[in-house]
Amino acid sequence: MWTVLIILLVAWAVLSIVGFAFEGLLWLGIIGIVLFVGTVIFGLVRRSVARRAS
Repeated sequence: MWTVLIILLVAWAVLSIVGFAFEGLLWLGIIGIVLFVGTVIFGLVRRSVARRAS
């Protein structure tokens, strides 16, 4: 599970960098940041739920 989250975080970071590097792809950078933050929040929620279950 953590491997998938890390791969997604790297993908979103790359999309954000590409989006902000090219002026016409600014929307891609914004979407990348939103997805990055969403993935981090999802990972933190999953981790806290797993700790409570143990």
